[in-house]
Amino acid sequence: MKKLAITVLMLSLIGIGELWAQSDQWKEGIVEEEFIYKEAPFPSAHAATIEETEQGLIAAWFGGTDEGDDDVGIWISRLQDGAWTAPEEVVTSVEDEGKQYPSWNPVLYHTPNGQTKLFYKVGPSPSTWWGMVITSDDGGETWSKPEKLSESILGPIKNKPVLLENGDLLAGSSTEDNGWKVHMELSPDFGETWTKVGPLNEGDEFQIIQPTILSHGDGTLQILARSQSRAIVESWSQDYGQSWSPMKKSTLPNNNSGLDAVTLDDGRHLLVYNHVRPPEGAERGKAERTPLNVAVSEDGEAWSAALVLEDSKISQYSYPSVIQSKDGMVHIVYTWRRERIKYVKVDPSKLDLHAMEQGHWPD
Repeated sequence: MKKLAITVLMLSLIGIGELWAQSDQWKEGIVEEEFIYKEAPFPSAHAATIEETEQGLIAAWFGGTDEGDDDVGIWISRLQDGAWTAPEEVVTSVEDEGKQYPSWNPVLYHTPNGQTKLFYKVGPSPSTWWGMVITSDDGGETWSKPEKLSESILGPIKNKPVLLENGDLLAGSSTEDNGWKVHMELSPDFGETWTKVGPLNEGDEFQIIQPTILSHGDGTLQILARSQSRAIVESWSQDYGQSWSPMKKSTLPNNNSGLDAVTLDDGRHLLVYNHVRPPEGAERGKAERTPLNVAVSEDGEAWSAALVLEDSKISQYSYPSVIQSKDGMVHIVYTWRRERIKYVKVDPSKLDLHAMEQGHWPD
């Protein structure tokens, strides 16, 4: 009996050891990971965004009872002295014409002149929402009164805008009221005024939203977008976003969930996404939102596997936001099981890369 108990214990320890070993796979380059908060006055959180200001890192997300409920507002937290501040609600649910509406999809952007802008959406649903913005001159400690963006302008719909070499600020946006369509919004004055480019698709061959922007130099840009086509969809511009190539599928899968990417200082491109290919015939190309992965590319087309941030089968890990700070570190925030927002710091120089053949994650 004692031998049997010892054998069972040894097998259990071996199993635990295997789990530990698995949890360490695809983690090379991660410097730090933590929850931005462990307790909050809201049960559900989603759609985080992160930015760097002169005062440090700041993150925002929407939180409330559940996505789309009337009590959903925009919350922020700032990284101070190595710790994230307690969640603070900076936008409450909005009353308009006697009705209460939730807030959605915040996007932070810190302008070169030192102002932090927080773009977000308000409305009963993504097909009927409108664009809003608040601003801060002190890194997010205090905020202006909300302002509505001009007609037909929604602002960056999920992912950060990118300051182009010609001085324009380019934001990826999209609509869902008449099919899923991507358009771009250009600003010559860091987001004070905007013009619209597109839509880039007519919602027939591809249903796509929430583009992220990569810069390839000399006015060459690439967008990667969430789709219902079981793949990340891409388009290219050679003229600073004024015109765009026809949409096409990339080699990477998409599970009809949000993604984000950033062009690093060394010219490489880093993408955070769910490496999940839905089965043929999946309704609207949907599939589980786990694992959550990081890939790196030299040219935006051939990608190498880098990290697996989450791979639990329990719940979802989704809607990442990623930036590179002035010190070269990469910062990622994302939804953790719709309960919390998780933060990960990565040293991109220490990533262990493995080429992906035809978009297949290496074993």
